[in-house]
Amino acid sequence: MFLRSLAGDGGRFAVTNANRIACPLAQTVSAWARYGVDRAARQMLGSPLVRIETFGAYSCRNVAGTARRSAHANALALDVSAFVLADGRRITLQEGWDGGTEAERRFLRVVHASACKRFGTVLSPDYNAAHADHFHLEAGDGSFCR
Repeated sequence: MFLRSLAGDGGRFAVTNANRIACPLAQTVSAWARYGVDRAARQMLGSPLVRIETFGAYSCRNVAGTARRSAHANALALDVSAFVLADGRRITLQEGWDGGTEAERRFLRVVHASACKRFGTVLSPDYNAAHADHFHLEAGDGSFCR
């Protein structure tokens, strides 16, 4: 499945680089983006979402340093790197997680907490250096949230 845009409360917004994504992940991303991201942007930052930037979903590879296949190998994980708002702000995980404005840092923490309620695995910049610039969002059962 190709995921190019999603519906928010006030209209559609774009999603980049999600060219191969499994349906269960797409459904969860859609709900999270609308209810957890777009609404948080409107309420906390005063501007709706226009784009979610990602590093992609599908990548046929193992988990780094292991012989175990990554959820990306089945298009069941998406790496989200930034959020672009209608007022022109681009909030990246790399710059905003620890270094953005107080409102941007709070927004990213709320978006992260919302993801943890929906996805089986969520990894943030607090998890390790490999995730310093993105949220790893993985479909599935469980509640591994870091």
